[in-house]
This record gives sequence, structure tokens and C-alpha cells, in this order.
Amino acid sequence: MLAYLLPGALAAVVAIAVTVAIERWGGRVGGLLGTLPTTIVPASLGIAIQTDDAGLAQAMYAVPAGMLLNALFLWLWRAVPPRLPALALKPRLALMTAVSLTAWFVGAAGVTAGLGALGDSLATLRWAALGCTAAILVIGALACLRTRPAPKGSRRVGPTALLARGLLAGVAIATAVWVSDVGGPLAAGVASVFPAIFVTTMVSLWLAQGEAVPAGAVGPMMLGSASVASYALIGASLLPALGPWLGTAVTWVAAVLSTTVPAWWWLSRRAAASPL
Repeated sequence: MLAYLLPGALAAVVAIAVTVAIERWGGRVGGLLGTLPTTIVPASLGIAIQTDDAGLAQAMYAVPAGMLLNALFLWLWRAVPPRLPALALKPRLALMTAVSLTAWFVGAAGVTAGLGALGDSLATLRWAALGCTAAILVIGALACLRTRPAPKGSRRVGPTALLARGLLAGVAIATAVWVSDVGGPLAAGVASVFPAIFVTTMVSLWLAQGEAVPAGAVGPMMLGSASVASYALIGASLLPALGPWLGTAVTWVAAVLSTTVPAWWWLSRRAAASPL
């Protein structure tokens, strides 16, 4: 049970922290903070402890494909709302959530099947992972090229709403970890990046602050998603070499320094050049 409860508890804390960060600091800073490698850490630690090095590498090399899928999932929250019918807030949000999650599950099935078709060659899976990571960086940067409003929240959110956010994300991630535990290494890699934090963030911000706040965070969150893919690429080598605990810590620092920090620097320069 601890293997499921620990990621779930961490996801609950992160879901609350992410939405509060976006509400207080806006989409640029909050969006990047929200995509730091978080729930992938206990998931990778559990996989490293429970499987051999080859199984760990397979799972880690599946993560970038899952994160590319998540980046496209986030893009839907910018592209689809203007095309939705004019409905009341909650029916409109329910329709948007259904569209985005349906697309994710269909994509996840395709990604898992595609990775399975590549076989057990770690070299092939590594190249696929590198390609997916590069794709995340490209589409994330493109999503940020057109400067969009990334406002802070204007309404105070109560403790009940914050708790609900955490519980929703915690249950979703715990369930995803359980699914990954019975689905094999490739399924584990994809399931470990189920967009519970993104769903919780988009839904709760939309309800509390309106459509503009989550839409403004989409670009930075897409770009920041590459940090999780970087964590997986680096962790596939470092976790077996350094051991699960030290390897996890070193991998997290390396992913943040190599991906999140440069993304933050680039977005800050763009914001300074084109202030809103």
C-alpha cells in the first residue's frame, strides 16, 4: 500500500502547490514550477526498487513519449475552448475535460502499442526517447513564441477547494501507479506520467479563476514538461549506476539544471522584451 499511497500523497501536495503558484505568480513562473519532476520521482524510485536495470531503462525510456502526449494534452486546453459551444461554466468545463482525457487515453494506447512494436532494444527505445524529448522542447517553445496573457488569479481560493484539488490528484496518481504495477515496464512508464496534476490544475483554475489563467499557463507548462522527459533520460543511466536513492536525487537536480533553469531564463527574457 505504501507504494501507492506515497506517490498519491506527493501528487496531492504538488497539485495544491502548482495551482497556488499559478494563481499567485501567473502562468509563466507558476507553469514552470508546476512541471518540475515531482510525481515521476516516487514512481521511478518504486520501479527501480521493484525491477531490474533493463526493466527500469524500458520504463524510463517510455516516459518522454508519455510527456509528449501530456504536452499535446495541455495544448488542447488552449486550442479547444474557443471552439466549444456557448454553455454555462460547469457544462463547458465538463465537456472540455471529457475531450482532453478521451484524447489522452486514445493517445496513451497508441503510444504503448508503438513502444511495444519497437521491441526490447534499449538502443532503439533510447533514440525514440531522445526524439520525443526534442519534440517536447520544440512544440513547447513554439507554444511560447506568441506572447499570451499569463495573469495571476484574482480570487481567493478557500481551504476546502484546495483540499479537493489535492484529493483528486492523489487518487488519480495512486490509481495510475497501481495500473503501472500490473502492466509491464512500458505501461509503467506511460502510466507514471498520467496527467493528474495537469487535469487538476486546469479544472481547478478554470473553476476558481476563469479561462484566462489556465490558458496563460499552457505554453510554459508545455515547455517545462521537457524536464520530466530529461529526468527519465538521465535516470535510465544514473539510477542503476548510483542506486535508487542517490540516483533519484542526482537525476532530479540534473534535470532541473539542464531543462527548467534554461526554460525559465528564456521565458524571462521574452517577458522582459514583451511585457504584458
